[in-house]
Amino acid sequence: MMYNVHASRVLIVGGGLVGLSAALFLRRHGVPTTLVERRANTSPQPKARRINIRTMELFRQIGIAEDVLAAAADLANHQAMAAGPTLAHATRLPFTLPGGVPDWETITPAAACLCAQDTLEPTLRDLAKARGGDLRFGVECTDFTEDTTGVTATLRSADGTVEQLRADYLIAADGAASPIRRRLGIPRSGRGTLGRAVNVYFRADLSEVVRGREFNLCQIDNDRAPGAFASVDGRFRWIFTTGQETDRPAAEWPGVLRTALGVPGIEVEVLSVLPWEPGMFVADRYRAGRIFLAGDAAHVMPPYAAAGANTGIQDAHNLAWKLGMVLRGAAAATLLDSYHAERHPVGLFTADQSSVRTADLRRMTIESTDGTPLADPIALILGTRYRAGAFVPDDSAHTMDRLDLTGQPGTRLPHHRIRDGRSSLDLIDTEFTLFTGPGGIPWRSPAAHPIRHEMDESWCATVGVDRTGAVLVRPDQIIAWRAHTLPGDPAAALRTAVDRIVGTAA
Repeated sequence: MMYNVHASRVLIVGGGLVGLSAALFLRRHGVPTTLVERRANTSPQPKARRINIRTMELFRQIGIAEDVLAAAADLANHQAMAAGPTLAHATRLPFTLPGGVPDWETITPAAACLCAQDTLEPTLRDLAKARGGDLRFGVECTDFTEDTTGVTATLRSADGTVEQLRADYLIAADGAASPIRRRLGIPRSGRGTLGRAVNVYFRADLSEVVRGREFNLCQIDNDRAPGAFASVDGRFRWIFTTGQETDRPAAEWPGVLRTALGVPGIEVEVLSVLPWEPGMFVADRYRAGRIFLAGDAAHVMPPYAAAGANTGIQDAHNLAWKLGMVLRGAAAATLLDSYHAERHPVGLFTADQSSVRTADLRRMTIESTDGTPLADPIALILGTRYRAGAFVPDDSAHTMDRLDLTGQPGTRLPHHRIRDGRSSLDLIDTEFTLFTGPGGIPWRSPAAHPIRHEMDESWCATVGVDRTGAVLVRPDQIIAWRAHTLPGDPAAALRTAVDRIVGTAA
């Protein structure tokens, strides 16, 4: 057995979208990482495809949004929803939202995209490797032990080589079945299994069939073959999902597909048939000592809100800056407690919202399956508010009935265009950032805060402060503290807030 002592500050177990994103976020904060993935390669299945605007904001922050958009180019024009008795006779559905379609430019600098998981994972893998990540595919974490100073993991390569690696912390991004979560004995809660379904991944040249009616999802209202088609590359690769006769013999699927397609003579090649169970399972704890759960290891949810992978990537982003600060001595280790405090309620709420949304594309944003009130879809993506954690709360109100980002601590900083065309979100790097109004001259002292941006009065109105007020923003673009007006001693007030946030107040 080989021994590799303190080769990495953080060990990531799992090389899917969440694990690879965690490696990129940690590298952004200068944290040495090792990622191990038992599979030899990235996922061969398309699986997740929708990369929402919040995730794209995070990719934009670390400078990889253009790479992701390039990988998503095949589906750039396949954003619409459609429905009909067959794919050949389907029509596009009008795009509507309960509160109306927003002016996207006023709420985000980023654009959502569709990028199949088997296309996006290799892109993230190449980017993480280029940025110095130690990525080891074909390596399984078979055991781990924790002590007061770190974690020792036993790693086994495909050739049978066994190695022990020492790290300060471990991120378990090892999927819904998460051996690490099970080993830790962390139970899960939620609505449980919500039915049965099957994904039939197939190849067929449908480019002419869908020309002029390109779609993301196409609902098939057909008693003989009900379900939905999803575009993987918009031309040759497709997924058909159905909850009817999910255990039928493999030889029957080409006929079922032709019925749903409405193109009897088309050549169809079934690539894989993957049964699955939509369900809601959320870990009761996201942290156990030096080990953190992220992605499906922490929360499993149905795909109806397209939120599973996005929520997991956002878990990793939340955790990365906290690990970075703790490992370089800029924060107390207690800061890491805020990971569970912040992300667990979000995971629970998002998973529940995903569970009660109907699969009917015509009704999914306005009607739940059991009467549970639905959050506004844009609020679910951008507008959640942490209930407790690494911020100084105030008594401000907040709602999920609409996008409500008005400077409340625990919410994402509102997007605001500045004079050079950048977004206020573009001003957030790897440290805390102070935004002040134009009348807050005392904030200009380096003693107040070294990273400061003076904003205009329209920005002040957006975040609920007067000309002399300020907001402190964390590296993950979340507002940590707000001064509605100038404190008597701004530098002291700010120091007190920072010490409270990062756990160094004592």
